[in-house]
Amino acid sequence: MPLTDTAIRDAKPAKKPYKKFDGKGLFALLHPNGGKYWRLKYYFTGKEKAPLALGVYPDVSLKDARERRDEARKLLANGVDPAAQRKAQKAARTESASNSFEVVARRLEPCFDLQMSQV
Repeated sequence: MPLTDTAIRDAKPAKKPYKKFDGKGLFALLHPNGGKYWRLKYYFTGKEKAPLALGVYPDVSLKDARERRDEARKLLANGVDPAAQRKAQKAARTESASNSFEVVARRLEPCFDLQMSQV
């Protein structure tokens, strides 16, 4: 039976972390401190991978978690590991941020200061 928003909201923490499954690999991981985390259990190339983090409840609603699950499943259907793609996107963002004009200018600023003081 699929989860409901009420079931997640009313879920109480236990002494150990436990899972409440929704379907198609989506589950809520409930921690003893009261944290509720959306995770996706999936297989890639015949091996079970570490659960993919989809967000924290209530910041990510049940509807949003299901949409993210569906996006990840589409990637899997196309032969792409969602975790690897996420890492690649994060690396690309970091790379583009480190190559911005401001970053390059700040790196070169001490060189120009030295040249200007010698003039």
